[in-house]
Amino acid sequence: MRRPKRNLLDEHSLYDYAIGALTRRMRSVAELKRLMRNRCPDEAVIESVVTRLKDHKYLNDSSYAAAYSAFRRDNQKFGPRRVITDLKNKGVHGNVIEKAVEEAYSGVSEAELARAFLHRKRFKKPANDKDAARIFRALVRAGFGVGTSIQVLKGWKIEEEVLTALEEEAEQ
Repeated sequence: MRRPKRNLLDEHSLYDYAIGALTRRMRSVAELKRLMRNRCPDEAVIESVVTRLKDHKYLNDSSYAAAYSAFRRDNQKFGPRRVITDLKNKGVHGNVIEKAVEEAYSGVSEAELARAFLHRKRFKKPANDKDAARIFRALVRAGFGVGTSIQVLKGWKIEEEVLTALEEEAEQ
């Protein structure tokens, strides 16, 4: 059973609500504002709370993007394109995303990361063309480039015509 939402109209209670939301997990400024709009329709109060959180260093999109990028790279083995897309969906500014992802993925071999992703997901060497296509699509969804995905599949000695068909499919 869901509890009814309470309207928190004063700044102090909205600040407490925001602290609670940030305690549960890190959030971007846009995510937090969206949560607070559900509780308080007054945009001036929301801006005041966000400013106060930034002053206390509880809310910072650049540190959020850096931590998020490193987490997705190290724990989930996702490629940079997936991380960029996820951060855009969370409302982080493009310049902040670019800097954080570039910093997180500098010195990391995308092909090695793709192989680690496949190992983490327990993909085996494809037995047929259908399996190769499934693995290719999984790599692209995970944020790896078409070239990297093809390179990984070439390591498994997949037929050239299958790789060419997959590459053409990705271009469309």
